[in-house]
Amino acid sequence: MSSATQFLHINKPFTFKKGGVLTSFTLAYETWGKLNADHSNAVLILTGLSPSAHVASSKADPSPGWWEPMVGHGSPIDTDRFFVISVNSLGSCKGSSGPASENPQTGKPYRLNFPELCVEDIAATAQILVEHLGIKQLCTMVGPSMGGMSALSYLQHNPTGARHFLTISSAPHSEPFSIAIRSLQRELLVSDPAWNEGNYDEEHWPENGMRMARKMGMLSYRSAEEWSIRFGRREQDYFPTEIFGMNYEVESYLEAAARRFIHSFDPCSYLYLSRAMDWFNVADGYSDLPTALAGIQLKSACVLGVETDILFPVQQQKAIANALSDNGVDTCFTNLESLMGHDAFLVDYDHFNPHIVAYFNRVWDEDGLAG
Repeated sequence: MSSATQFLHINKPFTFKKGGVLTSFTLAYETWGKLNADHSNAVLILTGLSPSAHVASSKADPSPGWWEPMVGHGSPIDTDRFFVISVNSLGSCKGSSGPASENPQTGKPYRLNFPELCVEDIAATAQILVEHLGIKQLCTMVGPSMGGMSALSYLQHNPTGARHFLTISSAPHSEPFSIAIRSLQRELLVSDPAWNEGNYDEEHWPENGMRMARKMGMLSYRSAEEWSIRFGRREQDYFPTEIFGMNYEVESYLEAAARRFIHSFDPCSYLYLSRAMDWFNVADGYSDLPTALAGIQLKSACVLGVETDILFPVQQQKAIANALSDNGVDTCFTNLESLMGHDAFLVDYDHFNPHIVAYFNRVWDEDGLAG
């Protein structure tokens, strides 16, 4: 059965990788489909930086989800077959505990008093949710973008946690270019006077910092080829043209999208999650990536990357695929030729859907779930 957002409240301490502690915490999650009798058909989706747990619509919440064409009745991740779970990341502002949540000791938002967050903490709390749902082993782990990092950490620390793994446009660590982009985003945000060392409120919101950070991010989410085809040098007439202001459609597109984002995400959560991605390196403490992933016991893996992705370059997805293959995991790797860059998995369903349909059909057949 489908459900709207649910909340798991854990009333015991959680210790973060870097040593901070929450005495209690909350995870927001949603589910679709029905868990079968032996709990063998569960699929966990771990999200990118900004999405909520609302992956797709349901009877309880008919509003479109952020991955609406991918999850549902007859969709590539078919909820007639699979019990699909999506959890909002720890540190986010979409229902799970994070810097925007109320600190029970002060009655005010945690802001910068929230413990330092790592991707490993996101993975560890996702595992707590899975165990709470009575699932000992997932059928399939799905991780797009930052979610792929979380999924790798989940599997590294719980090697039998899933039988199958689909990772999309993700990476085993952040490359210097993506670190640089996110560093500039954070700098733009905290340079806004309204940031006020994290002491902002609804009336004094770092709007300009969030607007500029979002624009910077969007430049890395798509490809230069797509900008050329989509906008060319067409002039814009949406916003008033001022001296040194917006003259072209590409500028007005970035501005409109950035304005929509300003109040849809908490600035501190943005900073914490962004930094967590920079810190992540699944091979930290190991000689190489294959050694880091050596304990993971999967029946199969599917790794999808996009040729024009500059934020999570396709060679990083290939490295994941090679490392899993080196460890005996039956792994398929596909480099998609989409022009839509890192955001392709969110918008270019013509390229992605056939591969994901084929992989989940394979999972269904190999695990004998039809019986």
